[in-house]
Amino acid sequence: MAKTSYKTQLKNITTLVFDVDGVLTDSSVLVTTDGEMLRQMNTRDGFALKAAVDAGLHVCVISGGSNEGVRKRLEGLGLSHIILGSHNKVEHLNNLISTLKIKAEDIMYMGDDIPDIPAMAMVGLPCCPQDAAPEVKAISGYVSHVNGGRGAARDIIEQILKIKGHWMTEFSAKYD
Repeated sequence: MAKTSYKTQLKNITTLVFDVDGVLTDSSVLVTTDGEMLRQMNTRDGFALKAAVDAGLHVCVISGGSNEGVRKRLEGLGLSHIILGSHNKVEHLNNLISTLKIKAEDIMYMGDDIPDIPAMAMVGLPCCPQDAAPEVKAISGYVSHVNGGRGAARDIIEQILKIKGHWMTEFSAKYD
């Protein structure tokens, strides 16, 4: 049986789940002298996350990290399902499925490292950035051409929104 192209799955995606470190960031952590850990996030990823929320998709984050600055950034983009400090991503993903009353096959999950694999294996479209761990690439239905923290989230969100007819719709109306 031929494997289905990831592009055919995009139209059915209702929910986007992202890891933070290595997906929405480049995996780097700047540690200050007082022990605070700072992360850098891509503004184009941010634009796409907000566009997905505005288009009515569920946009969620499940991350092992627990930086409150990350929470504030994501809340500012309109995300309401932000799980930080997760030590069991499968449990949190199951809770999201139950809470949002969605099907696992309608979820896109983008992760980059070993702790993401069990949750990624549950969803319809597992994805990863170009610089993900080889084991994550091996189970991904789509590997972005872009590294984590450098637009990988934007890449998959843009594809999903384009196929659903929601990419740049507010801008297109202004410039037609």
